Amino acid sequence: MELKFTSKSLQRQAKKCEKEEKSEKLKIKKAMEKGNIDGARIYAENTIRKRTAQMNYLRLASRLDAVVARLDTQAKIALIYFKEILSMKWTLSISKRNGEDLDPGNDRVRKIEMEKGEEEKPTKAGSRLCCICNQRRAALKRPKTLQQICRECFYEVFEEEIHQVIVENQLFKPGERVAIGASGGKDSTVLAYILSELNRRHNYGLDLFLLSVDEGITGYRDDSLETVKRNEIQYGLPLKIVSYKDLYGWTMDEIVKMIGLKNNCTFCGVFRRQALDRGAALLKVDKVATGHNADDIAETVLLNILRGDIARLSRCTSIVTGEDGPIPRCKPFKYTYEKEIVIYPYIHVCIFQEAGLFLHRMTYLACFYQTLNSFLQLNKLQYLFASIYSPNAYRGFAREFIKDLERIRPRAILDIIQSGEDFRISTFTKMPEQGTCERCGYISSQKWCKACVLLEGLNRGLPKLGIGRSRGPNNDRKKGTKETNEAKSIESKQCGTLDF
Repeated sequence: MELKFTSKSLQRQAKKCEKEEKSEKLKIKKAMEKGNIDGARIYAENTIRKRTAQMNYLRLASRLDAVVARLDTQAKIALIYFKEILSMKWTLSISKRNGEDLDPGNDRVRKIEMEKGEEEKPTKAGSRLCCICNQRRAALKRPKTLQQICRECFYEVFEEEIHQVIVENQLFKPGERVAIGASGGKDSTVLAYILSELNRRHNYGLDLFLLSVDEGITGYRDDSLETVKRNEIQYGLPLKIVSYKDLYGWTMDEIVKMIGLKNNCTFCGVFRRQALDRGAALLKVDKVATGHNADDIAETVLLNILRGDIARLSRCTSIVTGEDGPIPRCKPFKYTYEKEIVIYPYIHVCIFQEAGLFLHRMTYLACFYQTLNSFLQLNKLQYLFASIYSPNAYRGFAREFIKDLERIRPRAILDIIQSGEDFRISTFTKMPEQGTCERCGYISSQKWCKACVLLEGLNRGLPKLGIGRSRGPNNDRKKGTKETNEAKSIESKQCGTLDF
């Protein structure tokens, strides 16, 4: 509310400056009519000053409005998850109170059922049986299919679907060394548990490792790394941690101090992708498994369409990427909804955590998240909502749009992924040729890879060097600053056409 009031106040100041500007213009006209050149010059300077002040007020107001809009979106998304978890907890408590959702593996329960000679049927009016087993009471509704199912069937269906994805796409081979990208969040933690469980149950024959990246974000990564270390003990998987400081000589906190709160996601994303590959090379693994879920892939498809990024659009839906590189990456959660990943550990009492970054500055949201975290910790869960360093990141708008579509049509996420898979790149489109960076030897379609370009800018005191995508020298006739011109000499944009 304080941000909204401040924005309104700035807008009022802008209108006031506009009125004063008009008044000064009238004074200029009168002074010119009287032949008072010196007075007209003074009034003209005042007019320019008022105009500049008006534009500054409007810029600040628009930035505050953007921040308020993003915070409102984050609050709505958090509220949706909060309501779903409360609803699920209420359903489970009712089932336990009625004695109809007992553990089928309990010997005492099995003995009682044998004495009765039949399964106990729900007696509550309006209750529904699980649509899969038709025996136990339905405890939840699957977000993907809207099926009413019990907890036990949800376990089996969730794990079996991931197993089928692994088998059908031949993601792993016996004897391979696989690194699991572990951030301490819900996706990577559930992935580590699922892969270790399926590896034991179906005898994949994999050597699993946990690989984590320390970006150097105080109050976020240090807490999540503690969760990863607990996972190392719980699942018995070796852990390897690589840090930005060791690899690049910079932490994200230091980068943000230099560049501000804008464009820092560019640095973090580029450095993190390369850090995962470098850490995997240190472990000498054959593949890296990441926790990208269906929601993440649908967001990426939508972003690449909006940006016109043909090169990334052609590969963002692939379940295995980087096959031409030294270490391929696979996504076992490609067809798994984010909501189901949240539900699975809640029912399974799996501990996971995902920390927020910028929301702690906003009082009313901090109170909301504190209440939510207290509720979840009472239920033996360590779960914090994750967000991005910058509140105005472009991906957040795509996420909000996809969530709106999902509420109308639950299969919208899978439909977007399938659409991305069915896109065909025109044969006349010039695609970037993949090579290696001349500086570090990493995969790159340019002379220097993106990480080297960004590091060069940081080390030279030009942090904006290489940010964004600039056109080639022949296509860009505008004269830019020194930083922009240097960026153009290092990388160029390649566009194409898309066929449906």
